[in-house]
Amino acid sequence: MDSMEKCLINESVDMRQAIRAIELGQKGIAVVIDANRCLQGVVTDGDVRRALLAGLKLDESITTIMNRKPTKAESSMSQSSIIELLQQGELEALPLVDSKNCVVDVILLTDLTQRKDTEKADGFSCALIMAGGEGRRLLPLTENLPKPLVEVGGMPLIERQVRRVASAGVNKIFISVNYLAGMIESHLGDGSQYGVEIQYLREKQKLGTAGALSLIQDILDDPLLLMNGDVFTSINFRYLLDFHSAHQPFMTVAAIDYHVEIPYGVIKTEGPYAQYLEEKPSQRFLCNAGVYAISPEAVSRVPQNQSYNMTDLIELSISEKSGVAVFPVHEYWSDIGTHDELNKARTELKIVKETLGDLEEFDEGAVNIELNHRRAA
Repeated sequence: MDSMEKCLINESVDMRQAIRAIELGQKGIAVVIDANRCLQGVVTDGDVRRALLAGLKLDESITTIMNRKPTKAESSMSQSSIIELLQQGELEALPLVDSKNCVVDVILLTDLTQRKDTEKADGFSCALIMAGGEGRRLLPLTENLPKPLVEVGGMPLIERQVRRVASAGVNKIFISVNYLAGMIESHLGDGSQYGVEIQYLREKQKLGTAGALSLIQDILDDPLLLMNGDVFTSINFRYLLDFHSAHQPFMTVAAIDYHVEIPYGVIKTEGPYAQYLEEKPSQRFLCNAGVYAISPEAVSRVPQNQSYNMTDLIELSISEKSGVAVFPVHEYWSDIGTHDELNKARTELKIVKETLGDLEEFDEGAVNIELNHRRAA
């Protein structure tokens, strides 16, 4: 099945299936068709994330979020006209239809202009991975091993992070180190084996969860990508960058959708009287995922030589006019800071390995798609 066919879905599917079509098709959109392959609409990754911010769940029908009047190209149009249509709409892709409005292809702007890979997030000036923590919740595993070197699926977590950032097109990575720093530096080296430049920010004293930003001496012209060193995720960094660039906030916080199920009937009261009973309700929260896009202005506001936490930077950014944008994450995400979460992540990768075969024989994209599919299921 070619990539165009993988993009096609019908109106009966939910957002989970639309996400899978977007990822498998590698066109950035899912195209909705009827039984005769006539165009009904399109769904983009942005549509899905806006829906999550609005409180919708992944099992919602795509009919609630699809664009029923998408920009489309006709097969009779010239290539230059299609390029102009894409560029005017600031689109990366659009459906190509015949005279009966049936979808015959999905056109990528990069295929027509030979522009750089649309999956790249090289608009980030650099990345910073926070790897200085002691990992006390993982004792005794971290007694003589820094948490970032704990293996997930046969590879140290921080190596997975470096490889992911490198594959996204970010060519300079800072890594803040403190506890057993020499082991991390010895394993990763200068980054040349991963096709990036790695510089280490050595904390002489504990600087909190954001203080290491003050150790960066480079003048930043573009946003910085920051990740906690215990986050195992398949977040699409290009989409994060696009989201940040579109909203121009002081900083963008990636957030996971977390549900709390209450196993009892909840009584709502007024004074001594019951007003109504809600049977086993669930509550939904957007929780900090430990991944950020941070503007140069925000980086410059981190104080020198003192402990400073990410919560401090977020509160400062909220007080700024441009504020804090929230990027909802529908991809796979796990904080491996506890034994339970670490074992869960290892199990997930083991299942992926069994599904795809030897991980070394498959590209990272296939692994991420399978992880995302398992998370959404």
